[in-house]
Amino acid sequence: MTQTERHVGRPRSEEARAAVLRAVDDMLVEQGYAAMTMKGIAERAGVGRQTVYRWWSTKAEILLEASATDAAGELTVESGSTVRGEVEHFLAAVVRFLTESDAGLAYRALIGEAQHDAKVARLMAGADPLGDAARAVVARNQQAGRLPAGLDPSAAAAELVGPVVFRVLVQGASVGRTEIAAMAGRFVRQE
Repeated sequence: MTQTERHVGRPRSEEARAAVLRAVDDMLVEQGYAAMTMKGIAERAGVGRQTVYRWWSTKAEILLEASATDAAGELTVESGSTVRGEVEHFLAAVVRFLTESDAGLAYRALIGEAQHDAKVARLMAGADPLGDAARAVVARNQQAGRLPAGLDPSAAAAELVGPVVFRVLVQGASVGRTEIAAMAGRFVRQE
């Protein structure tokens, strides 16, 4: 379920929603994805299971919403004076998100789960905070005339974040400023 969908019934309490999102973040760090349960999330948040199930059907949905909420702030970069500068700032934010952030930890857990759970894969395909942030950078630079207008935003977003995701998630590498600058240069030149 995406954040923009409306729920039927009583409106949810923002306090209860925030408690559930905090609980799922804390539990992920403490226990890991596999150990989390809807019952445990409800208990940790201090709300009833019925309340949790009214808003989310699975722990993956809760975790994605928690990750997306935090990622929106962590992955937002201001428009730069050059496309390369903006891309460098964005890639640095992606590295911090994937390596230092609890929201990034949640995102990584969901990517892992999506590899063997088709429902989680569909959920991630429908609302990907990293892809959404990358598409925003691409679109903003297209609108400013700094990237070609005919560029496919989804393909460009994958090409933008793909090298960082590969280096961090597959190779377990740290990605420094020099490598980020090189990735940004390659991205801008290929466009």
